[in-house]
Amino acid sequence: MQMKTGVEQSIYAMLLLTFLPDKGVLPGEFISQQLGASPTYFQKLLRKLVHADLLMSVPGAKGGFRLKASPEQISVFDVYEAIEGKQSLYASSGVFEDLMGIQNQNICLLSDLMTEAEQSWQSTLKRETIDSIRREIYLNCPPDHLTKLQSLIEEKMIRN
Repeated sequence: MQMKTGVEQSIYAMLLLTFLPDKGVLPGEFISQQLGASPTYFQKLLRKLVHADLLMSVPGAKGGFRLKASPEQISVFDVYEAIEGKQSLYASSGVFEDLMGIQNQNICLLSDLMTEAEQSWQSTLKRETIDSIRREIYLNCPPDHLTKLQSLIEEKMIRN
């Protein structure tokens, strides 16, 4: 299993938005530039996050994006699900049934194991929030880098 870069970019985009004051928005182009993402591809990610009610889109010349809920309320799993969808990570292809010649018996030895592993993985992602990751930024990043990022965001931010 390999997660698409869209999930990672979306989580970091949301982290950038945590630096905004109330009523502030950041243009999508600025966010995509900061993350090194293609603007057209990144617009698709932003639309998915808006559709999932994680971001608010403010239209117009003074428009942009901001978090729709507080960072404490948005789990990493919410972001993952918004970008990747709700499908299960594992779906039996019927290899075992074909191997054993037991088609139409609905036996898959891996289903329970994969379901348990997926539930454990989801539980971890649901436990972590955008805010918990943001706190890690403050613990692990040099203060001068955070100050520089905050200044850049304030420069590019649009107040509504």
